[in-house]
Amino acid sequence: MTDNQSLNVVFYVLVLILVVSSLGARRLSFRAIVRNLLGWVIIGGLIFVIVDNRQQLVDLAGRIGLSDQSVQGDTTRIRQSVDGHFWAQVRLNGVERRMLIDSGATMTAISPQTAAAAGVDVSDSGYPVLIETANGTVAARRATVKTMTLGSLKMHDLHVVVAPSFQGLDVIGMNFLSRLGSWRVEKGVLILEPDKSDSD
Repeated sequence: MTDNQSLNVVFYVLVLILVVSSLGARRLSFRAIVRNLLGWVIIGGLIFVIVDNRQQLVDLAGRIGLSDQSVQGDTTRIRQSVDGHFWAQVRLNGVERRMLIDSGATMTAISPQTAAAAGVDVSDSGYPVLIETANGTVAARRATVKTMTLGSLKMHDLHVVVAPSFQGLDVIGMNFLSRLGSWRVEKGVLILEPDKSDSD
């Protein structure tokens, strides 16, 4: 059991003790205690399901148009997520993915799963390259995404790196941002504007 799992177990046991002790202090009948406990179990179960599936719920919200990403003319705006990051709904060769925008990353990086789904070929990428990440140095393969679309923005032949150590996380790096006309953050909103001189 990991440290996080141990902390979760302790938390749930403490919550259960709190609920049971509060019900006992009110001197309710056995039937009322059971009914109240059942209500708490249902509420706790709903909270657990929501927390455990939060990523899927965010992805679903993006698919049904409730995302924090919007397009106004040529400008794409992304509101900062509750985790403090900016997440974008992106199409890589037509395949939709949710990607973290990281101005601290030099290169756009995708997982092998995303590369396979988007038809990105890494077989002829030569020797692996070593890249620095927050978790240390990792070996990655070079590849090229033919088309990448983010809101109103569309780029061709974007160089990426692919590595299993990304653990399913896809990241938009500076090699994408530097090809834009401009990008900036205003009041918790990331504003991305195309390079007008770069005709599609």
